[in-house]
Amino acid sequence: MNTVRTTSKAVHPVDEILPIWQLGVYGFQHVLTFYAAAVIVPILVAGALGLSHDTLEHLIEADLFTCGIASLLQAVGIGNIGVRLPLLQGVTFVAVMPMIAIGTAAGGGIVGLQQIFGSVIVAGVFSYFLAPHFSKLIRFFPPVVTGSVILIIGLALLPVAANDIVAGRGTTTMQDPVQLRNVAYGLGTLFCILGIQKFFRGFIGTIAILLGLVCGTLVAWMLGDAQFQDVSAAPLLTIARPFYFGLPSFHIVPIFSMIIVMIISMLETTGDVFATGAIVKKTISEKDIACAIRADGIATAIG
Repeated sequence: MNTVRTTSKAVHPVDEILPIWQLGVYGFQHVLTFYAAAVIVPILVAGALGLSHDTLEHLIEADLFTCGIASLLQAVGIGNIGVRLPLLQGVTFVAVMPMIAIGTAAGGGIVGLQQIFGSVIVAGVFSYFLAPHFSKLIRFFPPVVTGSVILIIGLALLPVAANDIVAGRGTTTMQDPVQLRNVAYGLGTLFCILGIQKFFRGFIGTIAILLGLVCGTLVAWMLGDAQFQDVSAAPLLTIARPFYFGLPSFHIVPIFSMIIVMIISMLETTGDVFATGAIVKKTISEKDIACAIRADGIATAIG
C-alpha cells in the first residue's frame, strides 16, 4: 500500500505572521527609532532655505507619509519591487547638503524647493531603471567601502548640525554673538544620547536619539525656551497634498547632482539590506538588492 505524503513549504521566520499585539509593539518600536532621524532632514533643509513654520510642517507631514509608503513597498513588495524584509525606509542624510546647495542656488524659499523636487523625481526614476545593473556591482563594494561612505556622510553633516545649534542661516553663517544657552541645549542633548547608548541596551538603546530629543525639549520647556501652543492648535489629521508647493522645475545641474546622490543612496540601501538580512538570518541575493533599489527609486520619486 502506497502512502502519499503532503509536505508544506517551510516558512522563513522573517515571513511568519505574529499575533497582532506583537506586531503592534514591534512596529511602534520601529517608528520611535526612526522618527527622530526622519524629521531632522526637512528641519535642516527648511532652516537653510528660510522656509516658514507652516511650510516646514507640511514637509514633515509629507516626509512621514512617504516613509510609510516606502516601508510598505520594502516589507510587502509588489512584483519585483521591494526586498520583502522588515526594512523601515526613512530619509537619507546623503541628500541634505546637495539639496541645500540646490535650493540656495535657486534663491531659497519655494522656488528652491521646486528645483529640489524636480531633481529628486528624475533621480528616483533613474535609480529605478539602474537597479538591475547596479545590483551586479555589489561584489566590488566590500564593507570598508560602504563604511567609508557612511563616515564621510557624517563628517559632511557636522557643520550643518553645528550651525543649526546656533540658529544660523546657511552653512557659513552663525549667530553674532552666539547664545551659549543654545550651545548648552545642543551639547546637553548630545551627551544625553551618548549616555543612553552607553548604559542601555535593547529597545531603550535603539531609541536613544528620540529620548535625547525628548529630554532636551523638556529641559528647554521647563526653562521657558520651548512653547507648545502651535502643537495643541494643530489638527489631529491632515492630508499630504501632491504639488502643494507648485509644479517641480527641472534643471540639468541639480538633476545631475541628485543622480550622484542617488548612486550613493543605492550603496546605502545595499548596506541596509545586507545588515537586515544578517539580523533575520536570510541570505541576500543580487535580485534582492535590485528589488530594494527599485522600491527606493519609486519612493524617492513619489516623495
